[in-house]
Amino acid sequence: MDERLARLRTHQANIGHYQNLLKTNLSDVEQEFIEKRLAEERFAIAMLNSMSAPKGRDAPGFHK
Repeated sequence: MDERLARLRTHQANIGHYQNLLKTNLSDVEQEFIEKRLAEERFAIAMLNSMSAPKGRDAPGFHK
């Protein structure tokens, strides 16, 4: 399996886990911690997606 795909799947699974935790009865401190972790997971996904985006001539919409 492609390492990038495996990382994306792991981050998505973590996001699902954290979203489920937010549906439970948490203290304010716990909720803040989970929300921070969610933001970090989403950022990690955005970074993985941006690193794999085509650049230059391979980018969509590139015209000579």
